[in-house]
Amino acid sequence: MPAKVSGGLSFKWIAVLCIASFFVGMVFTNRMWVLPETRDFILANQEKRMRGQKLQIISEPCEMKYNSKNMGEKDTLMKISTTHQTTRTLDSTLPLSNMGIEAVQGVQAVAFNGSPDSDIPISGSLEGQQKAFVVIGINTAFSSRKRRDSIRQTWMLQGEKQKQLEQEKGIVVRFVIGHSATPGGILDRTIEAENSQHHDILRLEHVEGYHELSAKTKIYFATAVSMWDADFYVKVDDDVHVNLAALAMALSRHRSKPRVYIGCMKSGPVLAQKGVRYHEPEHWKFGERGNKYFRHATGQLYVLSKGLATYIFKNQGLLHKYANEDVSLGAWFIGLDVEHIDDRRMCCGTPPDCEWKAQAGNPCIASFDWACSGICKSAERIWYVHERCGEGESAVWNATF
Repeated sequence: MPAKVSGGLSFKWIAVLCIASFFVGMVFTNRMWVLPETRDFILANQEKRMRGQKLQIISEPCEMKYNSKNMGEKDTLMKISTTHQTTRTLDSTLPLSNMGIEAVQGVQAVAFNGSPDSDIPISGSLEGQQKAFVVIGINTAFSSRKRRDSIRQTWMLQGEKQKQLEQEKGIVVRFVIGHSATPGGILDRTIEAENSQHHDILRLEHVEGYHELSAKTKIYFATAVSMWDADFYVKVDDDVHVNLAALAMALSRHRSKPRVYIGCMKSGPVLAQKGVRYHEPEHWKFGERGNKYFRHATGQLYVLSKGLATYIFKNQGLLHKYANEDVSLGAWFIGLDVEHIDDRRMCCGTPPDCEWKAQAGNPCIASFDWACSGICKSAERIWYVHERCGEGESAVWNATF
């Protein structure tokens, strides 16, 4: 009978259990040794592959350049695929860059489509515009009733003839005026009564004032564009004589041009001295004292093609206003692809100058006195200019343009 130890187990079973424990321990110990080595090996291989991919991306152009002869078609496709995949990964990790691009695009949209925060009101919209060949805006003031009446009785048609001129020739003529500093006051009521009689006044969302001519000019063009789809837009002062047929025929020659700025081009001195007429407070922007302005049309009459007038309409809030209206207009087109057309028929003198030209068969488009920046005492003298230099009412009906 086998010997037993205290507790009742024989030496035989004790030996068996010891041997079994030894083998179980060996198995367990080998697994614990292998797992760390395997994990480290896998991680090392992953890091090695990642470094290889990075080096491959960086050195890919060089490898393709120097090893292209030994590279098969399959390897080339794989490299291209890897590059595309890397590009897609980079694109997905650059949201801030995309936001920056969108911001730039937003600035571009403002530049070409207009400032969304523009503080300049626009009358009407681009929907429902009336077709026209040319819109002529006559700049006037509350105190200029006699000037307006003298124009109505000379070169500007009235009543049914005015409507016929718009329908058959596409020529729209309106006096242009804003509002007084006290809306609804006696000045505004007087203008409304005058317009109800003649139906030839275009009211602007603008407060009248001599030092606000640049703003008024900007709002006029914007308002005209919103109301009429015309080939040309004209601004003229209410102390200037105009021959409508000569104007229309001259403009018809430039109809196919996209961006034209027409008038009597000049380049006067920049007046830095305070207290003088036409003083320029921002004279320092034009260089040293004694410099001249850039070329721009004289303010008595000038013409913009549709593209330029629309540019003003869309970018009112971005266009800077200088002290002088004609300088401001010229400044708005600096840097744009604009054709400046110098037409001296738009700045003829009063008789005998315009009279001689009319007798020679070359009637003037506009006539005024340079000394007065318009016809001197125009309410009385425009009759005389019209008799001597006017083309006659039949001219506009017989003209082809």
